[in-house]
Amino acid sequence: MVVAAVTGDTAVMQAQAHTKVFLVEDFAPVRNRLTELLTEIEGVEIVGEAESPADAIGGILNTRPDWVVLDFQLLGGTGVDVLRAVHPKAPSIKFIVLTNHPNAQYRRTCVESGADWFFDKSTEFAKIKDVIAGPVAANS
Repeated sequence: MVVAAVTGDTAVMQAQAHTKVFLVEDFAPVRNRLTELLTEIEGVEIVGEAESPADAIGGILNTRPDWVVLDFQLLGGTGVDVLRAVHPKAPSIKFIVLTNHPNAQYRRTCVESGADWFFDKSTEFAKIKDVIAGPVAANS
């Protein structure tokens, strides 16, 4: 299911937002943690969420975010499915892949499929904020 982040309160924020982020994560507590982490960055707007590759692909192509935070393992597929479907159609979108299985083969496959960053969920989770905050601050 894709959940667009458009409510009465976010309409005002949309005019001020500089950076759009789409979250693809099948575990709600991690999605919530990502939302909390990223909305601490002034100018970031979460434009959508998805749990499966199909919903992610449609949501990303419809919202055209600047960034996608993408879990490697999803309901009914993997983040690689999303990368291979979206990256050729929208190569300017930056992808950050998260995984609990940070082995070299997965990293290589993700990078070859269009990922810009590849992080271990258990030890590098907070780096996501730093990676996105840098360009946001530079554009302020």
